[in-house]
Amino acid sequence: MADIATRKLPLAGRHGGSSTVRLTPAVSASRISLRAPAASLDGLSAALGLSLPRRPKTSVRSDGRYALWLGPDEWLVIDENGTDLVGLAASAGVLHSAANISHRNTAIIVSGPGAEATLAAGCPQDLSLQVFPVGACSRTLFGKAEVVLLRLDDETFRVEVWRSFSDYAFGLLAEGAEDAQNTFSS
Repeated sequence: MADIATRKLPLAGRHGGSSTVRLTPAVSASRISLRAPAASLDGLSAALGLSLPRRPKTSVRSDGRYALWLGPDEWLVIDENGTDLVGLAASAGVLHSAANISHRNTAIIVSGPGAEATLAAGCPQDLSLQVFPVGACSRTLFGKAEVVLLRLDDETFRVEVWRSFSDYAFGLLAEGAEDAQNTFSS
């Protein structure tokens, strides 16, 4: 069986974009899909070292760790330091389900003034800063792939995608970056 800890990242060495947007693979990270009832949130928040968001489309961030609200009892937790998130959640001693999805997902960072236009090439959602502010997140479609979007700052997004769709998503983002460049140069 392949050692997941040393598995090659699916987008290793890939870079793309245009004069208005940059596409880069995100650093390797550990991830869990977390499900829990409201009564467990305080204990899980303490164990994970961040306060799990309780409102739609919101996220929290602390020291390379993110928690993204995906549903009334569902979060995506990402740790860029590779921490054992399942173990941390288990230490809370409260009712929850934490599935390690580190092997399933990868992420692409889309940054620059053309980031919104690049994502609009395949995403039907309004990602304008007024509607999708810094820290906003959502599960949506990008082309034909399900993704989770997180707005990191005014001009930067994190696109979480299943590794089996990562080449497709990167290619569609690269095409969107070219279109965004044409929009800005017109």
